[in-house]
Amino acid sequence: MTVHPPPTAGQNLSNVSRRTGIFWVLAGLAALLVLSVIVSAGLGFISISPAEIMRIVASRFGAPLPDSIDASHPFVIMEVRLPRILTAVLVGGGLAVAGCVFQSLLQNPLADPYTLGISSGAAFGASTAILLLIGGVSLPAPLIIPGFAFAGAVLTLIAVFSLVGPASRFSSNSLILSGIIVSAILSAGISLIKFLADEQVNAIIFWLMGSFIGKDWVDVLLLILLVIPCSTVLLLFARELDIMTFGDRVSDALGVETERTRKLILIIASLSTSACVAVSGIIGFVGLISPHFVRMMLGPSNRLLIPCSFLCGCILLLSADTVTRVFLPTEIPIGVLTALIGGPVFCYIFRKNQLQKWR
Repeated sequence: MTVHPPPTAGQNLSNVSRRTGIFWVLAGLAALLVLSVIVSAGLGFISISPAEIMRIVASRFGAPLPDSIDASHPFVIMEVRLPRILTAVLVGGGLAVAGCVFQSLLQNPLADPYTLGISSGAAFGASTAILLLIGGVSLPAPLIIPGFAFAGAVLTLIAVFSLVGPASRFSSNSLILSGIIVSAILSAGISLIKFLADEQVNAIIFWLMGSFIGKDWVDVLLLILLVIPCSTVLLLFARELDIMTFGDRVSDALGVETERTRKLILIIASLSTSACVAVSGIIGFVGLISPHFVRMMLGPSNRLLIPCSFLCGCILLLSADTVTRVFLPTEIPIGVLTALIGGPVFCYIFRKNQLQKWR
């Protein structure tokens, strides 16, 4: 048995310093997120000060509401803006964590739920559910749409891995190419659904472009029940994700059940993605940009990368939604805005990887 020497005082000091640094990074991002939520909630046609917002929120927990606050402001904050803001926050965090996990698992910065086809699969399932609801099927919409979205995401995941085959098992380039192929097929299926929807096709088209308009506390609750637990479980697998970056042989030798763990992580990430897509529609590139930016700033350790990606995804999507809601002359679907921003970033990352290969 190998006997390891006890850590030196310098090593202990280094570990404490590192933990302190991680704490301040997370605390800083969390504070920025809270500040972004407060600022976003105050912006709009009716301007509301941060102090009033805090008093309105506190009044829902039993604090008295001052008479000086306009009677319409509590409704605007609690029933219109805050549900939409929290939905954007949770969707951004969920997509960012899923993208972070896919990138770590496949060792490819271009991997995310969008490029692997998971978002398209969830969108196909949710579009099918919307078509059934339009056709008069009496099922609860808050349950049937997420359920179909998750089924579509998982079936897409199965199709992608089946298409890759065992010969190039879990090769990142093969998986991304398979995701693009499956996405193309699913796009054709979504087009067929839009054709079958006939006069009600606008409902599906608007949903597919991604939007947070009209979101309520039911949507927020659904995301809390799915995205938060999934992100937490994925964070618990941070050590396994770090070990699996060294390859299957090393991870198996270190006691990680690689195949089982990989499948479990992919299913959990797909569940989180499906919940986000079911609520907001297709919002691409959030899961690509946020983890890549955090990885450049803080390194590859998933123990830090996952929570920071979650917070950065929250801030990124909330900022994008605030721009389209407040500052643009006409509110455009949030999925269009993120694609306009994320597309060039995707090209930059791809070009950078190609240059590194040529060198």
